[in-house]
Order: sequence, then C-alpha cells, then structure tokens
Amino acid sequence: MKNFEMLFNSFEPAPIINAIDYNKYAKINLSVSNTELTENKLEAAEEFEAYVEDFLESNNAKVAYGGYLEERKLYKRSSIFNDSNSSERNMHIGLDLWIKAGSVINAPIEGTVHSFKNNIGLGDYGPTIILEHQIENLQFYTLYGHLSLESIADLKVGKLFKKGEPLATLGNKDVNGNYAPHLHFQIINTIENYWGDYPGVCSKQDLDFYMENCPNPNLILNI
Repeated sequence: MKNFEMLFNSFEPAPIINAIDYNKYAKINLSVSNTELTENKLEAAEEFEAYVEDFLESNNAKVAYGGYLEERKLYKRSSIFNDSNSSERNMHIGLDLWIKAGSVINAPIEGTVHSFKNNIGLGDYGPTIILEHQIENLQFYTLYGHLSLESIADLKVGKLFKKGEPLATLGNKDVNGNYAPHLHFQIINTIENYWGDYPGVCSKQDLDFYMENCPNPNLILNI
C-alpha cells in the first residue's frame, strides 16, 4: 500500500464519471450505522434507487460515492455472500459511485484490458471489466463492475484505454446484479487466477488480506 501512496501522491487522474466534476460528488453512508437503511430495509433495487436520488437532490449533487471498508447489510439478500459453508461476506472493499444507468465511465488512468465477463446472478457484478496497469515499476489492476452489456459486447483482451477515454456505461438493475445503478471501482494488487471477476466483498476474518491486496480506491480517484 505504501507504494500506491507514494506513486499517487502527485498523480492527476481523469474524472471517472464523464463530464461531472468532483465538486458535484457527495459522500453517502450505506453502512450498518445508517439507521434509515435499517428501518426502511430498501431491499428492492427500485427502492434503493429512489433513496439515492433523494440523497443526491438533498445534497445538490450528481454522484453519491463511498463504501470502502463499510460493513453493510445490503448483501444479506443474496446467497453469493451468505454461503452456509463459509463466513458471511459483508465488508465492502471497493468504492461505489451511484448515478443513473447509461452514465459514461472513463478510464481514470491508462490501462489495457486484462479480462472481462458477465457475472450473472443476484447480487453479483453483472458485466465487468478489469484493466491492467503498469506505472513505473508498479503493476496492478482496476475493476469496474455493474456495467451495461454493451460495454463488453465488442471488447477484446489487450485493448488499450488511455487516461480519460470512455471505457463503459453503467447497467440497470436488469443486468447489474439487481442493484440500483452504480459503478463498483476497485484496486487489486495481485489478481491470481481471477478472470473478469474478483471479490468485492469479504468476511471480517479475511479483511486484513483484502485491505492489503485492495487498497483504498480513492488513492487513484482522489475525490
């Protein structure tokens, strides 16, 4: 993580959401400490989307962001995160950016396509792109989840995306794992054998490993 902090201290990324300045971003709390979510549940994607839209309007913002290392109840509805043979996965290790479906996602830094996949299933990523980056002597990856099907339709492994170039568009609830539209953005140091997929939520007992392998995405985005 120290390598990332040193490298990105003076780094200037491109805005990740097309044509929206960071002064129009508002930090949102989706953790277990948010009593509004606990009381209202908001399990349906439509209910959650309405909640986000109300939040944006009341904060005079266009993008709601946050969620790195948040403990969330949002994943209880899906067996992907609650396998009876393992510990509950409820710790979010990426950064979410909540905005309308169809919004254009830029590559914040230059990278090539490592892999992509449509991760189908309730609570999963849906269409996902992973970029590979090499900056100075540091190799790492970034993951973009909950995209539109069109984003991966004609994609090829090895394709170069320059900093600030449009990478994808956001999907709706029908393709993105049944969530309110948002981007899941994540840094990955070592990707092992994963292809078009990587855990974006972990259990508390595995948190130390994932904190080391998936440092704070805001080291790149600098929101």
